[in-house]
Amino acid sequence: MARDIIALDPFARFRAATRARIGLGRAGDGLPTTALLEFQLAHAKARDAVHGAVDWDALEEHLPAPAIRVKSLAADRSTYLRRPDLGRRLDPSCAHLLSKGDWDLALVIGDGLSAAAVHTWAVPVVWALHMRLGCLSMAPLVLAEQARVALADPIGEALGARISVMLIGERPGLSVADSLGIYMTHGPRSGRRDGERNCLSNIHAHGLAPAAAADKLVWLIRQSLRLGLSGVGLKEETPSLQPGQGPTPGLLPPSSD
Repeated sequence: MARDIIALDPFARFRAATRARIGLGRAGDGLPTTALLEFQLAHAKARDAVHGAVDWDALEEHLPAPAIRVKSLAADRSTYLRRPDLGRRLDPSCAHLLSKGDWDLALVIGDGLSAAAVHTWAVPVVWALHMRLGCLSMAPLVLAEQARVALADPIGEALGARISVMLIGERPGLSVADSLGIYMTHGPRSGRRDGERNCLSNIHAHGLAPAAAADKLVWLIRQSLRLGLSGVGLKEETPSLQPGQGPTPGLLPPSSD
């Protein structure tokens, strides 16, 4: 008598809770065709994100105000990827564009390691932040090409801002290629360490929504100004945010370059 065989998948409940690739199965001594093709597609998206270029003209059209354009000392994408140190330093030819003022906040959008993230999420985050600033003063917005996180330090210092905030494309993984990160630093100046920053990461369609990110960022900015510090000394104690609708993608499609 033939017996009914029940196929049990012990990984099904884990896959429902994560985008990580687990329990993919096998075909002979390799992956099933579907899993292999999905992996190759994710890898291609990650490579495109890293090597893609932000269309700064198109991006600026959707921002609340005209922006200042600057660049790092990394002359091109190849140099940027091989020399992270140059991506942290402002090109001296851009210094005259940044006039010192009296600002609470200097906001910088940097391409980072994912042009797709900047195209998709930078505009919604900037608008959400503008709607929540209240009496906080913000310097002219800066767009930074071939930028690493620390490039916001000399920019914020040159603008005379008490806090610098960098919106930047995060290093893509094989589950998300368009994740945006936010890094906040009190008293920006060249030489600041990573431990002196606060980070909000994973802003993407399956992660943190722009509105929620802006809520958290404004809370951090106000606490940073009150306490005169940022980084490991500033603990996030925001109340749990109520779940709302999913994040709304930006107005720009990912670059095909």
